[in-house]
Amino acid sequence: MKKYDVKNIRTIAVMGHHGSGKTSFMESVLYVTGSKKKKGSVDDKNTTSDYLLEEKEHQASMSMSLIPVEYEGYKINFLDTPGNAEFASEVTQALSVVKGAVLMIDGAKGIDIVTEQVLNDLNQKNIPTIIFINKMDKDNVKFEELMSKLHKMIGNKAVPFLTPIIENNEFKGYINIIDMVTRVIEGGKLVDKEIPESYMDGVNELRESIIESVAMTSEELLDKHFSGEELSYEEICQGLREGVLSGDLKPVVIGSVIDDIGVRDILEMFEKFMPAPNDLKPVEGKHPKTGDIIVRKTTNEEPFSAYVFKTTIDPFIGSVNLIKIFSGSLSSGDKILIPNTNETIKIGNVSIICGKDQTDVDTLYAGDIGTVTKIDEISTGFTLCDIKEPIIYEGPGFPTATIYVAISPKNKKDEDKISSALQKLNSEDPSFEYKRNRETAQLLIGGQGMIHISYILEKLKNMFKVDVDIQDQKIVYRETIKLKVESEGRHKKQSGGSGQFGVVKMLFEPINANTEDFQFEEKIHGGSVPRNYWPAVEKGLLENFQKGPLAGFPVIGVKATLLDGAYHAVDSNELSFKLAAQLAFKNACKTAKPTLLEPIMKLEITVKDDYVGDVMGDVNKRRGHVLGMEPLPGGKQKIIGEAPEAEIMSYTIDLKAMTQGTGVFQRKFVRYDEVPESLQARILAQLEQNK
Repeated sequence: MKKYDVKNIRTIAVMGHHGSGKTSFMESVLYVTGSKKKKGSVDDKNTTSDYLLEEKEHQASMSMSLIPVEYEGYKINFLDTPGNAEFASEVTQALSVVKGAVLMIDGAKGIDIVTEQVLNDLNQKNIPTIIFINKMDKDNVKFEELMSKLHKMIGNKAVPFLTPIIENNEFKGYINIIDMVTRVIEGGKLVDKEIPESYMDGVNELRESIIESVAMTSEELLDKHFSGEELSYEEICQGLREGVLSGDLKPVVIGSVIDDIGVRDILEMFEKFMPAPNDLKPVEGKHPKTGDIIVRKTTNEEPFSAYVFKTTIDPFIGSVNLIKIFSGSLSSGDKILIPNTNETIKIGNVSIICGKDQTDVDTLYAGDIGTVTKIDEISTGFTLCDIKEPIIYEGPGFPTATIYVAISPKNKKDEDKISSALQKLNSEDPSFEYKRNRETAQLLIGGQGMIHISYILEKLKNMFKVDVDIQDQKIVYRETIKLKVESEGRHKKQSGGSGQFGVVKMLFEPINANTEDFQFEEKIHGGSVPRNYWPAVEKGLLENFQKGPLAGFPVIGVKATLLDGAYHAVDSNELSFKLAAQLAFKNACKTAKPTLLEPIMKLEITVKDDYVGDVMGDVNKRRGHVLGMEPLPGGKQKIIGEAPEAEIMSYTIDLKAMTQGTGVFQRKFVRYDEVPESLQARILAQLEQNK
């Protein structure tokens, strides 16, 4: 590809629900622009976007892919994003580097709740958006109803730039309201014709509405319009561009990407109406040391800076990092700074990528997107910059895991390489987590849902040849006592020569388990237990508290006071008093009412207003309670509550079922609470059974 001036570059996120036609749209774009001689298809598993083995198997996008094309003197970088909400972090990263978006809608299925949520998000973030109603050739597509729903969602911002020609309930083509031309389907191809007389009244009404919107963008155009003068084509296009960039207009186009219908029109609209990288506001970062705000214009003259918005692991190449050049330029051999780690590195290959295919280039320029490879020091979310002009960009962040499972290699020989493999997968996708629970010895992986986790495990198997078994995550309980009890511990052992002897009298009492695990105090009067043995008493209890009397979980929230005891001048030693202290606690537990504590999680659940009642009721059913609510833009509410971890192990699945896939939540440990007595016996029996 040739060098493009920043004003001739467009970066577009392709968004929409699963099955709306995003990947097929990209195949049509590649074909129409001449980038591909023959289109691939999702069914044939040969699309440019969905090149991963896992995507081919499931016939669904699971990872963002970059598809650059050249068209009529412009370069358009498309970021094809997954439609499943469990891969939302891929969409979030894409939106951090694009200036515009195209929202694909399945015209046959209509605007479902997921599509509605995506459009609301784009509207709230004020990202210039073109709406593409796909599959217009299918039966029962009702364009007027779709427009009516769009108007209910975003008001008059939704403006049809293309309107369908329907004859005998069959889609025959469309009228381009901007260019005032009809494109009809003849012999499988689009042919330009004059607008039919029967459509002129409706077309003129739509065009007048568009021109009025254009006139509102400046006083000069407004005066010209109301004085009866016609606006020129150039003035109309400039006004529409300003309306799209400001977010006041969201053009609606129609077509069928399988047959390439409407694709040329939308490509031309990307060029005319969507922002270049240097449009809208400049990018802002911070000085990595002082924290001062730094503003960078997207020009080649500014110091170099870039953001790593996606890392992939290629089994042959290694790490492949997709970067957006925010300012300056980057060439092979340049020395640059990684401000996240304060490391200086030398850039190797610089390339552009289309799907999985890379082409080396000498330089990447401001506003463009490309890749740098074989740099293990960087990953998703990192900044690259000029050594003398440091800047760091704050990315959008990543959601924490909402569901965990335990895994173990089927082949014990894979134990050594599984951690390394998971670390590499995490560099690709930071919304997936892995950790070893030291108490349960389980290796846990967490994700945004079971589809997300299954995808990670498939990659683990396909890329690193590690196959695993899956188990449920074990709850890490705690134990404590409920009553204040005095008890004695007596340890005596005689087996020839010097023996062992130690006696302690202890007071055990409950304290706040969420502020202190353990307190130790001594109130010895006289020399019944010499001072040099007091640490042994405390140490013995600490060791004993690692495994509680009920189910072997750590004991917390206990204060132990050494009151009295006895020793022998010859037979007493540290071990004797450690064992005596442990016996004292064992005896105390007979009457101190030991009890089980469970982890309580704070929940922040974001749902549409329609689902608030159902979700709040469900939280209560899970032995939880709602603490409050916060209204959010777009007709949403954030429900803040708490619930035991044991009750929300699969909550992400249940929440999606309750909210048609639109609800999301975050969880965080807050404290331990006592398990209700009515449940303790069942839990303890289950724990015993699972040993």
